[in-house]
Amino acid sequence: MNIIVCIKQVPDTAQIKIDPVTNNLVRDGVKSIINPFDLYALEEAVRLKEKSGGKVIVISMGPPQAETALREALALGGDESFLISDRAFAGSDTLATSYTLSMAVEKIKDYDLIICGKQAVDGDTAQVGPGIAATLDIPQITNVRKIRGIENGTFTAERATEEGFDVVETKLPCLITVVKEINQPRLPSLKGKMKAKGAVIPVWTAADIAAEEIRIGLTGSPTEVWKSMTPPPRSKGIILEGDIPAVSKQLVETLKEYIH
Repeated sequence: MNIIVCIKQVPDTAQIKIDPVTNNLVRDGVKSIINPFDLYALEEAVRLKEKSGGKVIVISMGPPQAETALREALALGGDESFLISDRAFAGSDTLATSYTLSMAVEKIKDYDLIICGKQAVDGDTAQVGPGIAATLDIPQITNVRKIRGIENGTFTAERATEEGFDVVETKLPCLITVVKEINQPRLPSLKGKMKAKGAVIPVWTAADIAAEEIRIGLTGSPTEVWKSMTPPPRSKGIILEGDIPAVSKQLVETLKEYIH
């Protein structure tokens, strides 16, 4: 089974900094890591490979420094990796990103399953995985918490819901997005680190993946970020004290002030 895993390099910080002019993330001076949800996707792919054979191909769209994330993915069990990088991709929204990654998948061609993390922690949209599946016109299962089985070209998984889970069955090839309940990511081995250090990571440009200019970058992005900011801290709450009749009266009077 050949599995493609899509990963993203994100800032390792709780306080994301935004350029007030471009509204893009400020990455200078900020440590970057593999998006945490993508580590679960990679781990699940490696486990499937160890069980059924095949290979794990890891791809990432991003600036040149995203190569470090791909090397880490190789150290964690990936077999091949490709960096999708071109200035023409700058400013891509989730639609343009989904299209770009799908074109990279088309270039790879030979795959049975695509695994993505549920969402990226910097954007929290959870749109790219489903967008790739829609562009490739293949089935998708989101929020997968457990893979039940793969047999005779049929893929069965548990999809997490607010009430519990659904059991979903579909045909391969397909795409899934995974949640953190699916596994516990491993740490890189010394052998894996040595392999990753010497690995050659090809860089694919827009021309290499035959991407249409009108569908990538800012031109191919129908959404635009007008303004980004850190929400202000919550104001101090009101504490009502006394017995139930007294507190009830205070509550009613307080609500009247806000209503009127």
